[in-house]
Amino acid sequence: MTKSIMFSCLVLALVSALTYVLLILGVLKAGEMMTPEGGVPAYFYIVPAGYVVGGLLILPKKRWLWMIGATINAIPIVVFYAAYAERLDIMLGAAGLIAKTSQILLEIGLIYLIVTFKK
Repeated sequence: MTKSIMFSCLVLALVSALTYVLLILGVLKAGEMMTPEGGVPAYFYIVPAGYVVGGLLILPKKRWLWMIGATINAIPIVVFYAAYAERLDIMLGAAGLIAKTSQILLEIGLIYLIVTFKK
């Protein structure tokens, strides 16, 4: 069971990364979140790499890595909802829904792994 949850978390991290890559490429749009030049904010170039590396760090079965990952993953979720709570074009856009759904499910999976971990 733990292996399937770990691989599910890895896939969710990769989906989150892919969402940001699609935003960078212009395939997905993020409403008024775009810069005046029509691009995405600079941090969108860093986030995908973080999700790929973080997703791969799930696999070594180290509880402390899962705890760090869950903490780091919670930050963009909280910031997103705090910053865009009144912006339905961003909250309910495809990019927002895909990214945040995968990130929330990833968070749930990491918490499950942390709580049920046995040496």
